[in-house]
Amino acid sequence: MKNSVKNWLEALKIYSDSRMITILFLGFSSGLPLLLVFSTLTYWLKDEGISKTAIGLFSLVRTPYGLKFLWAPFIDRLRIPVLDNLLGRRRSWAVVTQVALMLSIIGMALTQPAINPYMTALFAVFVAFCSASQDVVIDAYRIEILEESEQGAGAAMIVLGYRIGMLFAGAGALCIASSFSWNFVYMLMAAAVAVGILTILLSHEPKTSAESKKLHTDEDLKIVFNRFPKLTKAQAKVGAFMLSAVVRPFADFMKRPNWHLILMFIMLYKLCETYLGAMVNPFYVEMGFSKEEIAAVIKIFGMGATIFGGICGGIMVHRYGVMKSLLIGGILQGLANLMYAVQAVVGHDIHMLMLTISIENVTAGMATTAFVAYLSGLCSVAYTATQYALLTSLMALSRDVISSTSGFIADKVDWVTFFIITALCALPGIFLLLYMMKKLTLEEKVSKETQLAEEAT
Repeated sequence: MKNSVKNWLEALKIYSDSRMITILFLGFSSGLPLLLVFSTLTYWLKDEGISKTAIGLFSLVRTPYGLKFLWAPFIDRLRIPVLDNLLGRRRSWAVVTQVALMLSIIGMALTQPAINPYMTALFAVFVAFCSASQDVVIDAYRIEILEESEQGAGAAMIVLGYRIGMLFAGAGALCIASSFSWNFVYMLMAAAVAVGILTILLSHEPKTSAESKKLHTDEDLKIVFNRFPKLTKAQAKVGAFMLSAVVRPFADFMKRPNWHLILMFIMLYKLCETYLGAMVNPFYVEMGFSKEEIAAVIKIFGMGATIFGGICGGIMVHRYGVMKSLLIGGILQGLANLMYAVQAVVGHDIHMLMLTISIENVTAGMATTAFVAYLSGLCSVAYTATQYALLTSLMALSRDVISSTSGFIADKVDWVTFFIITALCALPGIFLLLYMMKKLTLEEKVSKETQLAEEAT
């Protein structure tokens, strides 16, 4: 018993590190914009009388989250004049993307979706683009400032901050919207981006190698000249940059065994949560919950559950490893969706809503922490931003494209059936994970037997 308590205390000690506090605040900055183009936006649209089918189609404004790998190589390698010398490569890009994000949210705040939904959608795309670009920088920054053994704790802190940012943009926005206009709410959300800007300005640049900061190597330049001898020197430099920043990160990832299964798993693992999230606020409205009730429950019970789930997720990864933690988290997040089916049967019951939201936030925090730790472990240090952007882009692309059909399904079936469907969305990811775990175990066994045979000879 004493040893168990001691192990838990040792696991918790790392969270007091100043780098973890920095990651927490950056997680807040990363999580804040997502709901502004997701569930909070759906509530605003519902208030404006937009149909559920149209609300579901608004999921497509988040497409930049699924395409960020296209411009991640440029963020990973290019330097911003003046700011690079003042802040460093990662921090300068962070400030630029955060300022652009703030301006985009302000632009969205000035739109009227009931009058011109296309303008609202356009600025929502700008917000998603700037937010996705910020994520590229923050994810790379987090991975680079931590040692490999600290990635699990770092994942817990980024998820915790992320969920707090989502709560602020979700429950906080609903609470404010009960007394003020949605336009004013989005103005306040734009001001909250300053948290991330101040955090970056007060933090330190990661100690990256000099080689990783080069636009290209002499070897890359030589390869391009040999392949295309008629190119000018300037053209060859562009080609060398593309080889170094774009081709090599993807080629490096594809050297991994079963890389295609890994990509498929990434696309499926969080599907049940995202399919649920697109329709949860319209569901609350139809159940008769007021903005004040939703905000109060999410803010009080949701916040506590989020903190508890994030910390438990970090400890779970530390104690049981990433793969087992993914399995536990995947099962729990699927079961948690069934609580919404129960809520649909019970109807307007604030106590049931407390239980539903608490369970969903705890399980989501645990699953997401394990998932972030898994993604972080897949990235090579030399290509952190590009590879992490690729992995999270695949997750986001599947999330946004598939969840865009959620409104259509919700219009065709009752809420109980809809939430059962969202729970079933967890099964493909779980089955694929079990297959990968079995395959990995067999490969390790074969490798060990081969090694023993070689030693015997």
